[in-house]
Amino acid sequence: MHIQSMISAHPHVKGSTNDALIRAVEAAYGCAATCRICADACLGEAMVADLVQCIRLNLDCADVCAAAGAVGARRTGSNEAVIKGQLEVCADICAACAAECDKHADMHEHCRICAEACRRCEEACREAAGTITPSSR
Repeated sequence: MHIQSMISAHPHVKGSTNDALIRAVEAAYGCAATCRICADACLGEAMVADLVQCIRLNLDCADVCAAAGAVGARRTGSNEAVIKGQLEVCADICAACAAECDKHADMHEHCRICAEACRRCEEACREAAGTITPSSR
């Protein structure tokens, strides 16, 4: 991805970037795609009825991760509390999605891969959230 170079080139950033936030944005966008693919793969499984909750969490996680990536990428001039909150919600849904995918990982490789992506995103979002201190208004 070119997120680092794009944010670094932003005229309001002037090269000073929050690397933890950039890692979280990249992880969130990647996790969103992985979760969408996992949901679609679950729909292709013979025992799809056993994967309903997994599919729902995959889709919820994909949506939240995409939103977290978008909010984090617009870092400059943004509301710090919103960014931090979005990262925290992203980490929480990633933890839930990873736990659900882990239940199916022995039978479905796509669930194992998705659980790993969710754990990486959770970790990146928690780290980035820790670097953001909302300013009082």
